[in-house]
Amino acid sequence: QVQLVESGGGSVQAGGSLRLSCVASRPTFSGYNMGWFRQAPGKEREFVAAITWSGGTRYYGDAAKGRFTISRDNAKNTAYLQMNSLKPGDTAVYYCATGRPSSTVWDTSKYTYWGQGTQVTVVS
Repeated sequence: QVQLVESGGGSVQAGGSLRLSCVASRPTFSGYNMGWFRQAPGKEREFVAAITWSGGTRYYGDAAKGRFTISRDNAKNTAYLQMNSLKPGDTAVYYCATGRPSSTVWDTSKYTYWGQGTQVTVVS
């Protein structure tokens, strides 16, 4: 069993930045993709970004392109999501997840382990 713990959420003004972190409880993290998703009230969970184990390939959802950056540090069992130019529409609970390599990184069913989420609120 792998536990994922997100941190770094909070309330920020529009145009501001936040950096989310996701720490895995043990190194089974290795070889797995890492993804970030978000879910706003009354909406389905939405793909934000994903990164392969090597970090060589990164994927972004439409809302994240050009503003968010995903990265990982395998030595620390940690993944990050740097979010810049935040908008009120980015308000959601952000979840990290990890799963075996897959080309369909936007598919929630491809992820085996999920964190509990961290709230991000962007105020105008």
